[in-house]
Amino acid sequence: MKNNSLGLPVKQTQVLVAELNILLANFQIYYQNLRGLHWNIRGKRFFDLHLKFEELYNDSQLKIDLIAERVLTLGGTPLHSFEDYVKNKKIKVGKNISNDEEAIQLIISSLTELLKIERVILKQSAEIDDEGTNSMMSDFIKEQEKTIWMMKAWMEEEI
Repeated sequence: MKNNSLGLPVKQTQVLVAELNILLANFQIYYQNLRGLHWNIRGKRFFDLHLKFEELYNDSQLKIDLIAERVLTLGGTPLHSFEDYVKNKKIKVGKNISNDEEAIQLIISSLTELLKIERVILKQSAEIDDEGTNSMMSDFIKEQEKTIWMMKAWMEEEI
Protein backbone atom coordinates (compact mmCIF):
# COMPACT_ATOMS: atom_id res chain seq x y z
CA MET A 1 0.00 0.00 0.00
CA LYS A 2 1.48 3.32 -1.12
CA ASN A 3 1.40 6.30 1.27
CA ASN A 4 1.43 10.00 0.43
CA SER A 5 3.80 12.55 1.98
CA LEU A 6 1.46 12.85 4.99
CA GLY A 7 1.86 9.13 5.65
CA LEU A 8 -1.71 8.35 4.61
CA PRO A 9 -2.65 5.60 2.15
CA VAL A 10 -3.14 7.15 -1.29
CA LYS A 11 -6.24 5.23 -2.40
CA GLN A 12 -8.20 5.71 0.83
CA THR A 13 -7.17 9.37 0.92
CA GLN A 14 -8.62 9.86 -2.56
CA VAL A 15 -11.92 8.38 -1.37
CA LEU A 16 -11.82 10.70 1.63
CA VAL A 17 -11.19 13.71 -0.63
CA ALA A 18 -14.26 12.79 -2.67
CA GLU A 19 -16.38 12.69 0.51
CA LEU A 20 -14.92 15.99 1.69
CA ASN A 21 -15.91 17.52 -1.64
CA ILE A 22 -19.46 16.27 -1.15
CA LEU A 23 -19.44 17.93 2.27
CA LEU A 24 -18.03 21.10 0.72
CA ALA A 25 -20.78 21.20 -1.90
CA ASN A 26 -23.46 20.72 0.74
CA PHE A 27 -21.98 23.38 2.99
CA GLN A 28 -22.11 25.79 0.06
CA ILE A 29 -25.83 25.05 -0.39
CA TYR A 30 -26.36 25.41 3.36
CA TYR A 31 -24.50 28.73 3.32
CA GLN A 32 -26.67 30.06 0.48
CA ASN A 33 -29.79 28.88 2.30
CA LEU A 34 -28.69 30.79 5.39
CA ARG A 35 -28.06 33.94 3.36
CA GLY A 36 -31.55 33.70 1.90
CA LEU A 37 -33.08 33.13 5.33
CA HIS A 38 -31.17 36.13 6.69
CA TRP A 39 -32.41 38.35 3.88
CA ASN A 40 -36.01 37.16 3.71
CA ILE A 41 -37.07 36.47 7.31
CA ARG A 42 -40.20 38.35 8.40
CA GLY A 43 -42.34 38.62 11.48
CA LYS A 44 -42.12 39.36 15.18
CA ARG A 45 -38.92 37.33 15.60
CA PHE A 46 -37.13 39.17 12.78
CA PHE A 47 -34.45 40.86 14.88
CA ASP A 48 -33.39 37.73 16.77
CA LEU A 49 -33.46 35.43 13.74
CA HIS A 50 -31.82 37.92 11.37
CA LEU A 51 -28.81 38.04 13.71
CA LYS A 52 -28.80 34.28 14.32
CA PHE A 53 -28.83 33.50 10.60
CA GLU A 54 -25.92 35.90 10.09
CA GLU A 55 -23.99 34.15 12.86
CA LEU A 56 -24.67 30.78 11.24
CA TYR A 57 -23.70 31.84 7.72
CA ASN A 58 -20.47 33.43 8.97
CA ASP A 59 -19.64 30.18 10.76
CA SER A 60 -20.48 28.21 7.61
CA GLN A 61 -18.20 30.39 5.54
CA LEU A 62 -15.32 29.57 7.88
CA LYS A 63 -16.10 25.86 7.72
CA ILE A 64 -16.27 25.97 3.92
CA ASP A 65 -12.75 27.36 3.87
CA LEU A 66 -11.51 24.72 6.33
CA ILE A 67 -13.00 21.91 4.23
CA ALA A 68 -11.50 23.26 1.00
CA GLU A 69 -8.10 23.64 2.65
CA ARG A 70 -8.30 20.08 3.98
CA VAL A 71 -9.07 18.82 0.47
CA LEU A 72 -5.97 20.66 -0.75
CA THR A 73 -3.85 19.36 2.14
CA LEU A 74 -4.84 15.82 1.20
CA GLY A 75 -3.79 16.41 -2.41
CA GLY A 76 -7.21 17.01 -3.95
CA THR A 77 -8.92 19.89 -5.71
CA PRO A 78 -11.89 21.47 -3.95
CA LEU A 79 -15.14 21.74 -5.87
CA HIS A 80 -15.77 25.37 -6.71
CA SER A 81 -18.59 25.65 -9.22
CA PHE A 82 -22.31 26.00 -8.59
CA GLU A 83 -22.83 23.16 -11.05
CA ASP A 84 -20.74 20.87 -8.85
CA TYR A 85 -22.54 22.02 -5.71
CA VAL A 86 -25.98 21.32 -7.15
CA LYS A 87 -24.86 17.98 -8.60
CA ASN A 88 -23.61 16.82 -5.17
CA LYS A 89 -26.30 18.32 -2.95
CA LYS A 90 -28.05 16.19 -0.39
CA ILE A 91 -29.73 19.04 1.46
CA LYS A 92 -32.85 20.87 0.36
CA VAL A 93 -32.51 24.24 -1.31
CA GLY A 94 -34.63 26.77 0.55
CA LYS A 95 -36.17 29.36 -1.71
CA ASN A 96 -38.06 32.48 -0.63
CA ILE A 97 -38.53 31.32 2.95
CA SER A 98 -39.74 34.14 5.19
CA ASN A 99 -41.61 32.17 7.88
CA ASP A 100 -39.65 31.67 11.11
CA GLU A 101 -40.63 28.05 11.78
CA GLU A 102 -40.07 27.01 8.16
CA ALA A 103 -36.63 28.65 8.30
CA ILE A 104 -35.64 26.84 11.50
CA GLN A 105 -36.93 23.53 10.09
CA LEU A 106 -34.72 24.03 7.01
CA ILE A 107 -31.71 24.59 9.25
CA ILE A 108 -32.45 21.48 11.31
CA SER A 109 -32.91 19.28 8.23
CA SER A 110 -29.78 20.73 6.59
CA LEU A 111 -27.64 20.14 9.66
CA THR A 112 -29.02 16.60 9.97
CA GLU A 113 -27.86 15.85 6.41
CA LEU A 114 -24.47 17.49 7.01
CA LEU A 115 -24.03 15.30 10.11
CA LYS A 116 -24.65 12.16 8.03
CA ILE A 117 -21.90 13.16 5.58
CA GLU A 118 -19.54 14.14 8.40
CA ARG A 119 -20.01 10.83 10.20
CA VAL A 120 -19.07 8.95 7.02
CA ILE A 121 -15.95 11.10 6.74
CA LEU A 122 -15.18 10.63 10.44
CA LYS A 123 -15.31 6.85 10.05
CA GLN A 124 -13.15 6.90 6.91
CA SER A 125 -10.59 9.25 8.42
CA ALA A 126 -10.36 7.15 11.59
CA GLU A 127 -9.73 4.01 9.53
CA ILE A 128 -6.61 5.53 7.95
CA ASP A 129 -5.41 7.44 11.06
CA ASP A 130 -6.05 10.82 9.43
CA GLU A 131 -6.18 12.81 12.65
CA GLY A 132 -6.41 16.18 10.85
CA THR A 133 -9.67 15.30 9.11
CA ASN A 134 -10.90 13.32 12.10
CA SER A 135 -10.41 16.26 14.47
CA MET A 136 -12.13 18.68 12.09
CA MET A 137 -15.15 16.39 11.70
CA SER A 138 -15.39 15.86 15.46
CA ASP A 139 -15.45 19.62 16.00
CA PHE A 140 -18.08 20.16 13.29
CA ILE A 141 -20.28 17.35 14.62
CA LYS A 142 -20.14 18.62 18.20
CA GLU A 143 -21.11 22.16 17.17
CA GLN A 144 -23.88 21.06 14.81
CA GLU A 145 -25.43 18.68 17.32
CA LYS A 146 -25.63 21.58 19.78
CA THR A 147 -27.17 23.85 17.13
CA ILE A 148 -29.80 21.21 16.32
CA TRP A 149 -30.61 20.89 20.02
CA MET A 150 -31.01 24.67 20.32
CA MET A 151 -33.15 24.91 17.17
CA LYS A 152 -35.36 22.07 18.39
CA ALA A 153 -35.70 23.79 21.77
CA TRP A 154 -36.73 26.98 19.95
CA MET A 155 -39.33 24.95 18.03
CA GLU A 156 -40.39 23.32 21.32
CA GLU A 157 -39.61 19.89 19.89
CA GLU A 158 -37.81 16.96 21.42
CA ILE A 159 -34.46 15.78 20.10
